[in-house]
Amino acid sequence: MTATRWIEVADVEELRRAARERILDAAATAIAARGAFVVCLAGGDTPRDLYAMLREAPTDWTRWQVYFGDERCAPREDPERNSRMAREAWLDHVPVPAAHVHEIEAELGAEAGAAQYAQALRTVGDFDLVLLGLGEDGHTASLFPGHDWGDTPGARDAIAVFKAPKPPPQRISLSASRLSRSRAVLFLVAGESKRAAVAKWRAGADIPARAIRPAAGVDVLVEAALLA
Repeated sequence: MTATRWIEVADVEELRRAARERILDAAATAIAARGAFVVCLAGGDTPRDLYAMLREAPTDWTRWQVYFGDERCAPREDPERNSRMAREAWLDHVPVPAAHVHEIEAELGAEAGAAQYAQALRTVGDFDLVLLGLGEDGHTASLFPGHDWGDTPGARDAIAVFKAPKPPPQRISLSASRLSRSRAVLFLVAGESKRAAVAKWRAGADIPARAIRPAAGVDVLVEAALLA
């Protein structure tokens, strides 16, 4: 069984502050130990302000290698793209080398884009940190209930998603197996709409979030009100 550590915070502002501290601690540890920090980013609304808070962070940005947990199949500059959100909120404002930001080429379509990203990840070892969110239905990244989560032996690192229950219907997601290959996994969970999903997770329901099973376990930063 994968350990799940529920870390209560008072509100979304405290969640973002705690997440920022954990990200920077992970970066410092990784850079000191291995000379680089390999991070996989979450999309969605909760991380947006967190990413903006990282602009002034005291870190060696040249040592960061940035990947993405999922992406919507849309033109590269579409406002719904996770990569565009991360660039506008954060990455365009810090000196991370452009070659160190590894966007998913979702504009190629689900199948081609997933194959491209899986190939790009072949030479990448374990992530140092994976950031994830939790959807109202228990999904994480673009791994949805009733779909392939890529949690079986031999699953590809990146998988094509069709008929997603949230628009757009075509997406690309890292598989649960690949997201689990990380030294640390941090879920960010805020908002009343997540209450039912949190309850299902804590009750042991088979939701996509529970398919993320790193050896070190997962940490869940969660608003305390959602556990009441």
